Amino acid sequence: MTRLDLQAAKAPLIMGIVNVTPDSFSDGGAYDALEQARRLIAEGADVLDIGGESTRPGAEPVNAAEEIARVVPVITAIAAEWPGVISIDTLKPEVARAAYLAGATVWNDVTALSHTPESLAVAAELGGDVILMHMQGEPRTMQAAPHYEDVVAEVEAFLLKRAEAAMQAGVARERIWLDPGIGFGKTLDHNLALIRATARLASHGFPLLMAASRKRFIAALEEREGATPSGSDDRIGGTIAAHLHAIANGAKMVRVHDVLAMRQALRVWSALKGHF
Repeated sequence: MTRLDLQAAKAPLIMGIVNVTPDSFSDGGAYDALEQARRLIAEGADVLDIGGESTRPGAEPVNAAEEIARVVPVITAIAAEWPGVISIDTLKPEVARAAYLAGATVWNDVTALSHTPESLAVAAELGGDVILMHMQGEPRTMQAAPHYEDVVAEVEAFLLKRAEAAMQAGVARERIWLDPGIGFGKTLDHNLALIRATARLASHGFPLLMAASRKRFIAALEEREGATPSGSDDRIGGTIAAHLHAIANGAKMVRVHDVLAMRQALRVWSALKGHF
């Protein structure tokens, strides 16, 4: 796969997560990000998503200079040795621009290009794929009291509106991905409803990304059923279940921490479905 053919690639795709942060949701910054990236590549990642600012609930913001200093060396090194697709996970257009100069070709934005007035124009200027995610609120407060009258309809409407805004700004339709934002300003029931609605969310002509990896809703479901809630490192089974459901209903890519387990699950699932 080259860095230019993400949309044309055969689905389903696996996006591996590389957090270059001291306070990330799962990794805590206690590893070498470049070595983590190499491991995920070896495990079968199609895309690497590099992030320098944590978006976990309660996370504090990071300034652009610090975020650039974290991610650019990693992207530069990966791009020099791997021909695969590199994504920058950021809400700041200046970080996206720096990441593209270093070798990224996808902008994954948790604010769906709404963080600054310049975001849409910069996305069009960069010319790569963009992933538009839904989030209610912002990371520090998004889980305080999420509320929707109809979560699926509201998330769907938001994503389609942001896709239209991106196209009006000059982003090519075929470069736009949608992500319902599992865990970003949603309760357990909201998350389950959105995963169940994958087919509906994937029916609008935009490829859908599902990102349920190690999310807290898995532990919340365990709690609801009277089981001991799992820690983030022990949610691989729930992650795979959510992602296989999404893939079966039209999701084109899943974003995961555990690439090897997801690749294995996809291999078996595909064989059972007669895909190869």
